[in-house]
Amino acid sequence: MTLIKKLCMPICSAIGNFWLLLAGVLLVADLWVIFLWAPRDTALGDIQRILYLHVPAAWVSFFAFFIVFCMCTWYFIKRSDKADRIAHASAEVGILFTTIFLLSGIIWAKPVWGVWWTWDPRLTTTLIMWLIYSAYLMVRAYAGSDKRAERWSAVIGILGFFNIPIVYASTIWWRTIHPQQMVGPASDPSNALPDPMRITLYFSVLVFTVLFFVLLNIRYNILSAERKIAIIVDQSNHERV
Repeated sequence: MTLIKKLCMPICSAIGNFWLLLAGVLLVADLWVIFLWAPRDTALGDIQRILYLHVPAAWVSFFAFFIVFCMCTWYFIKRSDKADRIAHASAEVGILFTTIFLLSGIIWAKPVWGVWWTWDPRLTTTLIMWLIYSAYLMVRAYAGSDKRAERWSAVIGILGFFNIPIVYASTIWWRTIHPQQMVGPASDPSNALPDPMRITLYFSVLVFTVLFFVLLNIRYNILSAERKIAIIVDQSNHERV
């Protein structure tokens, strides 16, 4: 029991608890800003407020899978267990935010487009992204030995990242009913948000980014503890034999 407590200390550290509490406070503040401070859109009404969840979730998804790409590449160069665990943790958290990305888009689509789902290029490429990283996690779970799962999932993590620019540029390359970019390098200045809405959006991006790092740290520490426990159990079994 003492050993388990020592392994779990990084997960429940004072610094980790502080950042978790900070993320919770920022999330509550973000909800207040979204629903009580940001002005109501004159054309779309309150449904437009989903933008403040949808866009930050998209940004965090892209960022999470960029980390997966970098750590998978580093794993192949150095065979680093740490890089593999960071990639694994980032993929799991990225899937969470991609699900929020998809669901918020679906909720927005029904009152605006009249359907829950349409095979629009942005929606389709986002679904493909979700499936790619779901496949990454399935390989981690069912590929057999740890080393085989690490190698095969690293290949998916590297190749899957090339879908991210396609998701981002899908509204530029193909005819789409999805709204054009409002922020970022591909945004149209004529489609810019008013200042209060833009501030709300940027604050939401900040909050989601902090939340991502908190969740990434927690999941990484859990994976590290699981790895140490597995090594101890394996050593114990060998000693018995």
